[in-house]
Amino acid sequence: MSTQTTTGRSGLDRYFKITERGSTVEREIRGGLVTFFTMSYIIVLNPLIIGFAADQDGNLLGSSDGEPNLAAIAAGTALVAGVLTILMGVAANYPLALATGLGLNAFVAFSVANQMTWADAMGLVVIEGLVILVLVLTGFREAVFHAVPAQLKIAISVGIGLFIALIGFVDAGFVRRIPDAAHSTVPVQLGQNGQLSGWPVLVFAIGLVLIISLWVLKVRGAILISIIATTVLAIIVEAIADLGPSTENPKGWSLNVPAWPDDIVATPHFDTLGEFSLLGSWDNAGVVTVLLLIFTLMLADFFDTMGTMTAIGAEAGLLQEDGTPPNTRRILVVDSLAAAAGGAAGVSSNTSYIESASGVGEGARTGLASVVTGLLFLAAIFVAPIVEIIPSEAAVPALVLVGFLMMQQVRGIDWDDLEIAIPAFLTIVLMPFTYSISVGIGAGFLAYVLIKVIRGRFAAIHPLMWVVAALFVVYFGISPITNWLT
Repeated sequence: MSTQTTTGRSGLDRYFKITERGSTVEREIRGGLVTFFTMSYIIVLNPLIIGFAADQDGNLLGSSDGEPNLAAIAAGTALVAGVLTILMGVAANYPLALATGLGLNAFVAFSVANQMTWADAMGLVVIEGLVILVLVLTGFREAVFHAVPAQLKIAISVGIGLFIALIGFVDAGFVRRIPDAAHSTVPVQLGQNGQLSGWPVLVFAIGLVLIISLWVLKVRGAILISIIATTVLAIIVEAIADLGPSTENPKGWSLNVPAWPDDIVATPHFDTLGEFSLLGSWDNAGVVTVLLLIFTLMLADFFDTMGTMTAIGAEAGLLQEDGTPPNTRRILVVDSLAAAAGGAAGVSSNTSYIESASGVGEGARTGLASVVTGLLFLAAIFVAPIVEIIPSEAAVPALVLVGFLMMQQVRGIDWDDLEIAIPAFLTIVLMPFTYSISVGIGAGFLAYVLIKVIRGRFAAIHPLMWVVAALFVVYFGISPITNWLT
């Protein structure tokens, strides 16, 4: 690059390497907007998951009167997501957004808090984040990342693509669980009773058709245009049909009801901030139980982020020759801090979000997009009613499209090499089949080590892969191990 070209660039461009990565400020802003709209559902969903769960004393998170304090949890969720996503953009220069981890929050709510107080449970989350931070600073987490074969990293990206596409279809009601699945060999089905029905599903279908059409026509801002247009359609549908939420009407909206709110600006309350205890859990639940709970949280968080940042980097074309993103250690440090910050704020562990891929699909390539997303999360603290307008049916067509984009990487796997093909296959299919990124990664890693052992190729197994495989054996057997030790 010539000196003239370099000096002609703005400070913003030079800091975030916008031109260097083949992007523009406009694309970064647009990508940041799309990522926010795609994952803003967490502001509503996290309170619904952890706000109604009682701890061992029967108390609700952030509540002093026995009533759910959803507003405070929502405000805390948006605050931590905003601050840490901005930090990811500024410190790591990566188009990756963070927020309360789905799955992790459910585990904390239903498997941790019921054994101790909410403050103790959040203290465990803080400890887990600090332990992972130590593993990052000592180089262990990064070393594990480098030890993973490149084609397994590709499989992780492809598996996550299928996983988020499934999330999109399920959240839209296009794919549903069978109500009495215990008496059926089929766990899911098309819509209700094997048929598509209800206005929200139609809104999703129209949004999917629109986003595909705009994408194949190479319309700039296709994902953002689709989300906005489909949200407007959803508001009109709700105004006419008055469907309400799916909890009251099976054919209603799955999460947000797209109705214009009475109040656009709301005063935030942060009643959950600082409500954590680092040592209380050790007395209430016992040392063995606490260690196993921390281990389970840590392992899930550890590998979810590894898969997520690889998938985002692959989609953005940012991965280096060894398959790792630029500034890997900085990314992992911010992610570790996010886990601890989520616990300290009383909203559960924060982690990197695969929905960031929607912003990458819109052109985001730098941390400027993350800064935009983070600022929108902070703004959402005060304008949560506006965020709640966007129904998941309008946002999740973007996940389906991004799933397709990530699926295209499957061509990078050598399907004739059984030593990599079988682990890659298990990694890819088990993510959507089990609704867990960590399960897919664990199964793939174990299969990789097992096949190498069967073929007598011990020297081909990186020493850290032995360690990781052993950890995943514990991960998959955590229930019987817990019962045996306790």
